Amino acid sequence: MAPLTAFKAWLKSRAGGRQRPAPGSADAADNEARNAGALQAGLELTSEGIILLDGDGRVVAFNSGAHALAHAALADMRGADFWDAVPEDVAESHRSAAEEALQESGTHRFVARHPFEDQWVEYCLRQHAEGLLVTLRDVSAAHRAVRQLRESESCNQALFDVHPQAMWLFDVGSGHVLAANKAAAALYGMTQDELAALFAAGLFPEGEGAAVLASLPVGDFHGELRLCTQKKADGQPMLVELACGSVQWQLRPAVMVSVTDVGARHLADAHLQRINEELELRIGQCTDELRRSRNELDAFTSAMLHDLKAPLHVIHGFASTLADRYAATFDAQGRHYLARIQASTHQLARLMDDVRTLAYLPHMLMAPEWVDLAPVCQRLIDDLRRREPGRQLVLEMEPSLPLFCDKKLLVTALACLLDNAWKFTSRKEQSWIQVGLKADPITGDLVLQVSDNGVGFDAAYVGKLFTAFQRLHSSADFPGSGLGLAIVRRVAQLHGGQAWASSAEQGGASFFMSLPQGAGLPVPDSPPA
Repeated sequence: MAPLTAFKAWLKSRAGGRQRPAPGSADAADNEARNAGALQAGLELTSEGIILLDGDGRVVAFNSGAHALAHAALADMRGADFWDAVPEDVAESHRSAAEEALQESGTHRFVARHPFEDQWVEYCLRQHAEGLLVTLRDVSAAHRAVRQLRESESCNQALFDVHPQAMWLFDVGSGHVLAANKAAAALYGMTQDELAALFAAGLFPEGEGAAVLASLPVGDFHGELRLCTQKKADGQPMLVELACGSVQWQLRPAVMVSVTDVGARHLADAHLQRINEELELRIGQCTDELRRSRNELDAFTSAMLHDLKAPLHVIHGFASTLADRYAATFDAQGRHYLARIQASTHQLARLMDDVRTLAYLPHMLMAPEWVDLAPVCQRLIDDLRRREPGRQLVLEMEPSLPLFCDKKLLVTALACLLDNAWKFTSRKEQSWIQVGLKADPITGDLVLQVSDNGVGFDAAYVGKLFTAFQRLHSSADFPGSGLGLAIVRRVAQLHGGQAWASSAEQGGASFFMSLPQGAGLPVPDSPPA
């Protein structure tokens, strides 16, 4: 039974009829109790709070939900004035407005907060012929949700307004600008209100806005940018990038547009492109000039070495003839001069050979293969011993030193290193040379090491060692071309490695060549047995 229907039935029973029991009789009391019970049962059927008032605004009946939601101070509100039954602050805040509204329209609704429980209760008063029906409903969850929504909207509005990126929104249907942030106002040279009074197409040059807006990809924001032209408040055009996405703005479907002025960047990109083109042209010209210069240098070197060879052979031949036929007729000074001529021609011939080697190294084709350096080193040392049979030297070396490299190039470099070690240990009574291979713990490259107990060098000048024609010792003490270590470094570079040296304080030096095993070379699975 509905609360209002039960209330009407209860009133009808009280109004009486032809079979109404006599007042004060037992039947009358029983009938009153049954009617009151039926009314209360009907009120308890609903989940809302229900309070029934008579024409004077006094409580006739209420259910348990109404008592809890109204936070009534009275345990039994029956017979009490409604505004006396509810909390005092609710009565003070809403009584006058409720009574006025009930007289005009017969209904009134308000929401009251009970701060102690942090509860919001909606009161709905509706007038009918027998009195008033008051329904109460807990709307705390809905009220909190609305409050959070408003706070979120306020926060989003604040973030939108202060965001450094220029942004504005327009209505999907009408194309009217709904809002613009401060950055957008500064970009276009308008106030935010002036922007909001425009249509989106008005921000583009005449006749271009509709086509651009229709082509914008609407949906979630993504990486696609649209390059186009817009105009400022003074009519000045500007090149911009637009990104857009669909949003809901105050419950209206809208499109948010993010705008970036790329005019300066576009000019810078164009300028940079011109500079790059000029640089590429200049690099091409320099490359051609360098290639011509290199070709001329190679031709000059080849011609010089070829042209010097003949007179050098003549000088060497006549010096040898003088030594063979007329050495006995020369005094000591003459024999000294002749020996100096022969030594100089020998040094010049070696210098020419080293220059030729250094000049032609970059043009040599790499032919990598597995090479055992041990027998190669032994042959080179044997050649040096035949030149100076009186030398006492100990060679320390593993029986086998397998390495994947270009054999011809590495033999050339190894000959330079061993010749240096032989030369700088010449003044030692007991001299030794050590040759070995070891793996670099960081790169994994194989490192060829040649060490000796010779005179060493000043570590302060280690940077000059591998430069052509740089000498750290007098040519009178240790003759040489000054190109040996430059050749060593170039061979290491051709293999993808590098060369370096170290000197011990007590004398002696070590020279190293790193040789990557597989730096662009077809390395076999394993060296031959």
